[in-house]
Amino acid sequence: MCVRVHARLTELAAELGFALTTTDVDAAAAAGDSGLRAEYGDRLPVVLLDGREHSYWEIDEPRLRADLGSRPPI
Repeated sequence: MCVRVHARLTELAAELGFALTTTDVDAAAAAGDSGLRAEYGDRLPVVLLDGREHSYWEIDEPRLRADLGSRPPI
């Protein structure tokens, strides 16, 4: 599921011009940072927009497009 969501977000980033960053929660936990696993573990993949949870398991694409369109220009 994470691979599919990442692939679609990559396409959307190219189309809509936003920066996409990813964090491997399992790798972070293995490195000693279990906070992400504790916070998001049962809802992966999680999509954050401006540091806030936007959706999980699937991309809410209509909402993501609308929210990206309403952001002030950088």
